[in-house]
Amino acid sequence: MGAMETALHGLRALIADGDLKPGDRLPSEGELCERLSVSRGPLREAIRTLSALGVIDTRHGSGSYVSELHAADLIRGLGLTVGLLPLDSILELYELRRALEAHAATLAAARIDDDAIARLDELLDRLEAVTDDEELSELDHEFHAAIAEVAGNDALATLLEVLRARSRAYKIFTTEDAAQIKVLSDAGHRAILRGLESRDPVAASAAAASHVAQTEHWLRIHRPAPGR
Repeated sequence: MGAMETALHGLRALIADGDLKPGDRLPSEGELCERLSVSRGPLREAIRTLSALGVIDTRHGSGSYVSELHAADLIRGLGLTVGLLPLDSILELYELRRALEAHAATLAAARIDDDAIARLDELLDRLEAVTDDEELSELDHEFHAAIAEVAGNDALATLLEVLRARSRAYKIFTTEDAAQIKVLSDAGHRAILRGLESRDPVAASAAAASHVAQTEHWLRIHRPAPGR
């Protein structure tokens, strides 16, 4: 194990074991170097790594602190790596996304109110009326994000946002099957909304899983390059 990895694992252990708690200021570099048996260079690199992941908050002129360690904030850091994945790897994640979108719909069906249903209905009216790929992508994202918000689990909503963000880079609505994909996608969204309107978690979950599976199907057929 290299010096940076030693420092990284040492800092993680201090936080995981509770020696350093959320909001605590990190000890001085000298003290940490002595405790972790590393030099200042590897220690600083380890702190930068944890800072990029949202575990440590470095404040100019004040020092470095353990973040509040909210699950959603740490999950958001996955975007740094998920955003680099090629299509083959994204397709591997679709099984996970299918299960998570279905679970979000299940939770939402039990918690949704009339105002949220009206908002989703208005979003779908707009979504069904547009053909521009960028608008389609944005409104589709808003629809699914709104369901995750109603589900009431920030960590779940953030993980879905991370997974959805990378898949949005692959433009299936610009392929030769765009018209058919649009019709099926609109129908899938309406099926999800019907499940939510009826407060039926089974129907909402099944519709969400089917909709994600359908997107995966078209991605496998067309295998588009990511847009820029």
